[in-house]
Amino acid sequence: MATTEDHLTGAGPAPSLHSFIDALPKVELHVHLVGSASVPTVLELARRHPGGPVPANEEELRTFYRFTDFPHFATVYESVSSLVRTPEDVATLVLGTARDLAAQNVRYVELTVTPYTHQRMGMPMPAITEALDLAVRQARDRYGIRVAYIFDIPGEFGPEGCRATARHALEHPPEALVGFGLGGIEQMRAAIRDEIRDAFRAARGAGLRSLPHGGEMSGPETIWEVIEGLGAERVGHGISCLDDPRLVAHLRETQIPLEVCPTSNVCTGQVPDLAAHPLPRLIEAGLFVTLNSDDPPMFDTTLNGEYRVAADVFGFGRAELAGLARNAVAASSLDAAGKQAIVQEIDALA
Repeated sequence: MATTEDHLTGAGPAPSLHSFIDALPKVELHVHLVGSASVPTVLELARRHPGGPVPANEEELRTFYRFTDFPHFATVYESVSSLVRTPEDVATLVLGTARDLAAQNVRYVELTVTPYTHQRMGMPMPAITEALDLAVRQARDRYGIRVAYIFDIPGEFGPEGCRATARHALEHPPEALVGFGLGGIEQMRAAIRDEIRDAFRAARGAGLRSLPHGGEMSGPETIWEVIEGLGAERVGHGISCLDDPRLVAHLRETQIPLEVCPTSNVCTGQVPDLAAHPLPRLIEAGLFVTLNSDDPPMFDTTLNGEYRVAADVFGFGRAELAGLARNAVAASSLDAAGKQAIVQEIDALA
């Protein structure tokens, strides 16, 4: 399976373009807390909590991360999630992600957290929230990066996952909670559609933005549902929209942002390889596209790596790459002053 690194070692644009990508100020909108745990962090947790399905050997762990399809990926993700058992583990993951993103010149991240998986491991909601709040302050002090959170319903856990996630968001929200999301296996959503809608209605009523996944592993009907049924303000992935001309026209007219994650889609088998990814066609169709990393260590990528894919595989130049960076800022939940400051940095470099 091709990875980002394969494209970094082959023929590509001049190193100066890669240097431009490295220096480009960025915003990350679609990255998951557990999925962003570095290999050393996961190994540490596996050794701390032995006896589970997650290998405590690096070579075996990298083999563990070779996914056959999305359900296999979801199973692996759940296994790694089961290693996060204390509030200290939660804070460690947030800080590790903040450190890794800050090293890539990411100024702001909206980090997707699935609190129900931590509740199932016995962590009380207030303790999870306290850890998340502490990590936000430490990330800014240590690494100069602003962290916000999206609480994510794990669709495969049924009605209780919906209710518990909404209850946590409403009764014990972290200070930096900005959005409410929906992930997991899309084909399992239909059975709990009403519960999902109820949870989003409550979250939106509390002022949270609707930021669900849709159209990653299923057709355009899933995207229509998150737009019409959940009031989506951004759509995670959304790549199957191209199968429905009416949906493409709607997305073009409304400019609802799509959080596109090319390497992720290859690794979970949604597209055969990077060259076949629809990113260029989405942009050519006039859609609002942002570039993101999803679960970077699991997919052997980084946010900088995704920008390099855009350059190396699709031939994007400085103007196009800077445009993607500006799109992420515009689609973010930052205040106007925060957005302006990052855009000024992008403009100065570009």
